[in-house]
Amino acid sequence: MDQDVQFVRDFVAGVPGFEDLYDAHVFNEDGTLPIVFFWGVVQETVPSFLGGDTESDWRATLRFLENRLQRDVPEVTRTIALFLYYLPWPDQPGCGLVDHLGPTMSAKFAVMRPSG
Repeated sequence: MDQDVQFVRDFVAGVPGFEDLYDAHVFNEDGTLPIVFFWGVVQETVPSFLGGDTESDWRATLRFLENRLQRDVPEVTRTIALFLYYLPWPDQPGCGLVDHLGPTMSAKFAVMRPSG
């Protein structure tokens, strides 16, 4: 199994609230496409940060991703980097989420989106 697919499964097992998103993703995509799945994770994480009624916890999501990014597994790093790229831009609601990234994700975010 690819490391990025295992990473998605580990994420769903380790961060409550993403089971339904994962099940729908696997059904719709006929498998696991990590980059597509993490677009959906962003769509759940931002409303959680903004205080919306979601099953996900933005803090748990960021902690998990920070931990995994520190392991420096290329396929996983690429997936997390795209999660970071998908985060709201400075003029969009939820852009303050970026201020809560851990040190490893902050450094990667600066590389992915140097202008914020």
